[in-house]
Amino acid sequence: MSAADRDFPTAPQTHDVLRPAVQTLPLVLASPHSGRDYPADFVARARLDPRQLRRSEDAFVDELFAASVQLGVPLLRARFPRAFVDPNREPFELDPAMFVDRLPDYANTRSPRVAAGLGTIARVVANGAEIYREKLTVAEALQRIRTFYWPYHKALKELVDDTLARFGVCLLLDCHSMPSGGAGAAAGDDMAGELTTLPTDATRGGDPRRVDVVLGDCHGTACSPAVVERATGVLQGLGYRVARNQPYSGGFVTRHYGRPDEGLHALQIEINRALYMHEGTFGRAGGFETLVADMARLVAALGQIERTALAPR
Repeated sequence: MSAADRDFPTAPQTHDVLRPAVQTLPLVLASPHSGRDYPADFVARARLDPRQLRRSEDAFVDELFAASVQLGVPLLRARFPRAFVDPNREPFELDPAMFVDRLPDYANTRSPRVAAGLGTIARVVANGAEIYREKLTVAEALQRIRTFYWPYHKALKELVDDTLARFGVCLLLDCHSMPSGGAGAAAGDDMAGELTTLPTDATRGGDPRRVDVVLGDCHGTACSPAVVERATGVLQGLGYRVARNQPYSGGFVTRHYGRPDEGLHALQIEINRALYMHEGTFGRAGGFETLVADMARLVAALGQIERTALAPR
């Protein structure tokens, strides 16, 4: 990784930071995959139509958590789509088969995400369909990372650092959605393929295969047990079926920012899309407003965790 890439260059309109008038809770919310500003050139060069490109999108997740701002919690949302560049990856998880020229030596070409076609610059959308008609240049990939990826992470780091400075602790909630008919576990973190069924370790009636929410704490390394216990209790109390770390244990954001020993905790939340949207048409479903209210209850409850449970060890 070059020094220039670590300088976090600025770029307008790559993301939004929704800030409360005063931050009153030690939480930061992030929605890295709900962006829906598809660059015209990207769409023109894709072999997929716009609706097919949206298969990788965590549609409306930013809206599901937007009420948190009224609770005194900032929310960061990407405006660019995941199919264009993925901020929930290492900065340079790149597939050499996608490019006409040679990748730099610092690129990670062997990660499970790259093998699944879902690196920092994805080769496929979530159902495995190839995105591009032709190969890209490395310069184009690096430009996307420089212009979109780094500004997003600069904003996220600033929110986390400000929260740590204000409260002494910080809980980062990385917000995602998962397809109702399957969930990706091939890459070991967030969606990197599709399974034929969802996990079954849940307690609510209805479809025995369906899990409503998956909480990922990187198998106990990214946040205090108190966070997962509180989130699980609140969600189950609201009637949701909850699983932990299966099939989503946490992506790059959760692993990278989750440092409980320093008072910085990260939890990934994956919400079943059947709860709030029509996946085929990308329209909001009848349960949308209920889920918005319930996610606000979850955030409020997480904000009331004793600071001693989050304090640096």
